[in-house]
Amino acid sequence: MQVTPEELKLIADYVKSLCGVVLDSSKAYLVESRLRPLVQELGLSNYRELYFKAKSDATGRLSNRIVDAITTQETSFFRDQSPFELLKHKLLPEHADRCAKASPLGPYSLNIWSAASSTGQEAYSIGISIKQVYQDLSKWRIRILGTDISDAAVAEASYARYSQLALERGFPREQINTYFKPVDGMWQVNDEIRAMATFRKFNLLGPLTGLGRFDIIYCRNVAIYFSPENRRTLFNNLADQLNPDGYLVIGSTESLLGITERFKRLEYLNSICYRVTNSAQVI
Repeated sequence: MQVTPEELKLIADYVKSLCGVVLDSSKAYLVESRLRPLVQELGLSNYRELYFKAKSDATGRLSNRIVDAITTQETSFFRDQSPFELLKHKLLPEHADRCAKASPLGPYSLNIWSAASSTGQEAYSIGISIKQVYQDLSKWRIRILGTDISDAAVAEASYARYSQLALERGFPREQINTYFKPVDGMWQVNDEIRAMATFRKFNLLGPLTGLGRFDIIYCRNVAIYFSPENRRTLFNNLADQLNPDGYLVIGSTESLLGITERFKRLEYLNSICYRVTNSAQVI
């Protein structure tokens, strides 16, 4: 079932109004592959009928399902590796040093936001990295917040259970028993790591109120689906959510050049991150 240009425009405008994701003419394949099963399940004839059915659904359930289908992204534990090496070898040790200087006896706090957490692998990879670096967590108050626009993704992340195949995609086999426990044929994140993380549905293009402030924000590979104006708004808002000297980690193919001057670009080994600053200089 092919989507017509007219249907694509209807769906694209509707999706953008719901979550800010921009679907141009090159994304017809995405609309077809992601929404065709929904059209068929509901016994509809085309994507136009899906649009009008969603618009007339007062419960909002169908619009949520459309957003879930369009925004669900491919993810895995320790995806791309370098952002987590950066976390373990620079960001976490540096934060611990700052905490120790400010309060030698503790307790210390660490707040990290996984801003497009999908089904939770990034947030739990962050938690595992924290445990590997800090080891003794008795003096730490750690909060990892995972947010996503998809109800289904948030539910799966909160459930914290993954298949053997999901773990083998990026997770060292010899460490599975250290951080997971077998439950009903699946692998569940262990209690110590799971207790660090909470998940909630959140639209990144809405007001970032009620989230608190963060020491580190991971916002990888989501802004690429936004318009330039929405990217600028998002990253300026993220700057407001960071504590002084806080860090932002974005996707390896992304850049803040020409988008915002609220961050200073830093390189460490093979990784790039951004430190929040009020300076207009970007290096």
